[in-house]
Amino acid sequence: MRINLSLAVLAAASGADAFWRMECRGRLSLARIDPLVSPGEVAAHAHAIHGSSGFSEKANYEDLLKGDCTSCAVTQDKSAYWTPAMYFKHANGDYQDVPQVGGMLAYYFLNKDDGNPGGGIKAFPEDFRMIAGDTLRRNYTISGQDASQPDPEKSRWASLGQTKQTDLAQRALGYNCLNYDKQAEGSLYRHYLPDKAYLDANCIQGVRIEIMFPSCWDGKNTDSPDHRSHVAYPDLVMTGSCPPGFPVKLPGLFYETIWDTHAFAGVEGEFVIANGDVNGFGYHADFMNGWEVPFLQKAVDQCTNLSGRIEDCSLFDIQTEDEQRMCTIDAPSALSAEKVAGLIGNALPGNVKIQYGPGPATAKNPGSATVPVDVPTVTYSEGHSATGSSYTQGLIFHELSTSVGVDAQAQPTSVGVNAQAQPATTPAPEPPADDGKYEIVRTEYVTSGDVVNMIIIKEAVEYITVTTTTVTATVGGAKARRGAHLHRHGRRHRL
Repeated sequence: MRINLSLAVLAAASGADAFWRMECRGRLSLARIDPLVSPGEVAAHAHAIHGSSGFSEKANYEDLLKGDCTSCAVTQDKSAYWTPAMYFKHANGDYQDVPQVGGMLAYYFLNKDDGNPGGGIKAFPEDFRMIAGDTLRRNYTISGQDASQPDPEKSRWASLGQTKQTDLAQRALGYNCLNYDKQAEGSLYRHYLPDKAYLDANCIQGVRIEIMFPSCWDGKNTDSPDHRSHVAYPDLVMTGSCPPGFPVKLPGLFYETIWDTHAFAGVEGEFVIANGDVNGFGYHADFMNGWEVPFLQKAVDQCTNLSGRIEDCSLFDIQTEDEQRMCTIDAPSALSAEKVAGLIGNALPGNVKIQYGPGPATAKNPGSATVPVDVPTVTYSEGHSATGSSYTQGLIFHELSTSVGVDAQAQPTSVGVNAQAQPATTPAPEPPADDGKYEIVRTEYVTSGDVVNMIIIKEAVEYITVTTTTVTATVGGAKARRGAHLHRHGRRHRL
């Protein structure tokens, strides 16, 4: 399809450069285990744990590799992925775990360093581990802004002085309100957990918690005392340029976990993260590499299909969802009698106390302030980009239960307690063949709702000047709006 002097060939894609989506439909355990922060000891709060059966309170790289199974789809991935669990505190003070829907997803983004695009992407080294987020954070402290305000355009972050690592780390966390009757919200759009009234009224399929890990590495240390200082965020969180001192680009890890908060709609009470955080500012995530490094490097170099489907990479050996769910671990003896699921009594696991901001929490959980941080609710907003156009910032979208073709309308999926989200099955389309009359000048990726589009922009070989005036044209009966006569046509993916 051509539009005069410029052509936008839109093929549905699922990544900024390339990526794959690691499905971890099984959950190893729900337990107070954390070999990074509390090695060899009982951890402070409960975690939802996924990955290698070699995981334990004292697990290391070799232990993960020796695990006899993984709760993730690719059998060569013996990594460990874990996040705090979510609980509901009833009006009478009793706690109950919130059902986790569909396990978790770990996206591996292969976005190069904009400041050094020729540097490539290196596999996680042996014994590499890191943490994203800060369990003690209880406020949003970006200069000149609070969490009730949408982020400014990314192009303005540097001029606003908002590219410090503490700023980027706070913007690497998102609470996505799920309502499949609407276009999806942008990933990392809202940086705190909405209150229960908002969740009940708007988030019919629950809330998807999203967190991006740093992807710039110092190239030397596989860990650091705080499990963060050896890595850094690029200046746009997901993409951008790495800061000085972090010359090595790693795969960009992005976790998604869906929690069925709507199972408690109409029930009096409040939601709380397992670390005693009701606003969600202190959500965090942990990663321990369990890939054999040569294999992971081969996957980074070769598994670049823009579909993001692990099935599209012949290197991966993939097991069924049932096999993933069969992989579990027993709680250590010190935790064997601890209740972490169902109605568990009038305290969080570990007797963690709720701690409110605006000051940071303390590791000993004394419970000081008595009210949450006063954060106005950011209302629903269809996904948008940092440039102010009607595209989502992020690349991650909800699961759909039926295949959706070109221009078809996606049907909402009702996800109730203990329901399982379905994996993606849509193959990646190929761009149309080039007839030699046009040449590619650049490729862009934009998303609208749950539609992710790869735009291949071509210009006539005669190099006629193309203006950037925004116009509205009709092509094949469908309206297209974008500068320089770009036609939008996408395919919905079950992502």
